Amino acid sequence: MSSLSLAVRDTTTMLRRNLLHARRYPSLTLNLLLTPVMLLLLFVYIFGDVMSAGIGGGEGGRSAYIAYIVPGILLLTVGSTVVGTAVSVSTDMSEGIIARFRTMAIHRGSVITGHVVGSVLQSVLSVVLVGAVAVAIGFRSTDATLVEWLAAFGLLVIFSAALTWVAVGMGLISPNAETASNNALPMVLLPMLSSAFIPVETMPGWFRPVAEYQPFTPAIETLRGLLLGSEIGHNGWLAVGWSLGLVVLGYFWATSKFGQDPR
Repeated sequence: MSSLSLAVRDTTTMLRRNLLHARRYPSLTLNLLLTPVMLLLLFVYIFGDVMSAGIGGGEGGRSAYIAYIVPGILLLTVGSTVVGTAVSVSTDMSEGIIARFRTMAIHRGSVITGHVVGSVLQSVLSVVLVGAVAVAIGFRSTDATLVEWLAAFGLLVIFSAALTWVAVGMGLISPNAETASNNALPMVLLPMLSSAFIPVETMPGWFRPVAEYQPFTPAIETLRGLLLGSEIGHNGWLAVGWSLGLVVLGYFWATSKFGQDPR
């Protein structure tokens, strides 16, 4: 069997293992999924009328704010989902199953690759579920073409892969699941410090660079442009650049830590 065939076979096995774990212990995934749903409902129904005052001159009301906030919530969903990946990887490392895998004749990289692929699939499923909730409460994207929908889906997938590789690295350096959850907390906090809820232009001058020059804001603005027809500008290239950069950084970080002697 060739090296590539071995890698694909073992990665598929590890992917199946991780998906079975997610199915048998759904509480973590459910808790992480509830965060973006609750924020969506909170900001739309409690703060929607007030927050919409800064969107399009305040003329659209709550419906305009639903359209504005949903792209940010979808990216927040991705960030929330990968927190579970960091916890899962750290649990595997601390419980000794990884040490057992190291003694078996399996492709070495398949262990963490299975985590990554499984996390991306869970992120996509979570985005679909949150998107269904958004549609149920009034979100519409009638102007987006099929190409724009495919581009939006591709952006979500590559951004999810980028955050997942970083989350795997965080899980590998964490001594236990609680620490991994805390280390991955920026994945949830950064979307809240972006243009997800209000435009960057309305933020205080000293805070704008924090919101503007981080991975989530260009990804949110690109997704917003693809789904709602707003101006994308340079955000598209920044979103792709951030995603590819984080994939490379997370991959080399995770593989380097996984290749070290087990703690």
